[in-house]
Amino acid sequence: MLALFDFFGNVLTKVDNSTSDIFSGSSTTLIPNISFSEFGICVGSALVIGFLISLVYIFCHRKEGYSQSYVLTIIMLPTIVSLILLLINTTAGALSLAGAFTLVRFRSAAGDPKDIAYIFFAMASGVACGIGYVGFAVVFFIILGIVMIALSEMNFGGCKTNHMTLKITIPENLDYQGVFDPVLAKYTTFNKLRRVKTTNFGTLFELIYSVDVRNDIDQKKFIDELRALNGNMTINLVFFKYDDKIYES
Repeated sequence: MLALFDFFGNVLTKVDNSTSDIFSGSSTTLIPNISFSEFGICVGSALVIGFLISLVYIFCHRKEGYSQSYVLTIIMLPTIVSLILLLINTTAGALSLAGAFTLVRFRSAAGDPKDIAYIFFAMASGVACGIGYVGFAVVFFIILGIVMIALSEMNFGGCKTNHMTLKITIPENLDYQGVFDPVLAKYTTFNKLRRVKTTNFGTLFELIYSVDVRNDIDQKKFIDELRALNGNMTINLVFFKYDDKIYES
């Protein structure tokens, strides 16, 4: 029982028992000194847990692909957060850091919400290590890591159809109304023409459909049959909002 208590205890120097009002503006020191061994335990644990989180992310995204830069970010983030918390030794400073994290805005295009959740996964582990509770960080990683792997293997919440955007380019002299309906009915469970726009100085039209493509179809045959109707011009089949995942002809 004592060993279990020590595992979940704080590895940093004991906190001063004196209390202070965190709203009075005082900056009472919570952790007077940090030894090199304590620094090594906290930052090293954050680095190891960040690496393990990245392995969970790679395993869960091995089929759909992932970015190497994102994987490296997951490894770095817990270590950075833990170091910042180690250097901020006041209650007011810790609260200020928490407020700063809520203002972080990623300038890149919005991606998968699950990717954002992995960022918070890494940050929470870094916070736990930074305040000295390495045991809690380890248990938190084990529980959430097992849950994420299990949900990924079960394909929990997966949809039976693929939500996509279909873009068909046609010449200006082609009457597009109803031309593609037989092919769309054959390969999709839902389709709707969302927008029609002109391109190439009005010499071409672009039809934009929202479609739910069946899982059991040959997507190449689907595109080939559309090409036979649009004069072998450009066709884009875009997975939902992600323009980097495209079947193009």
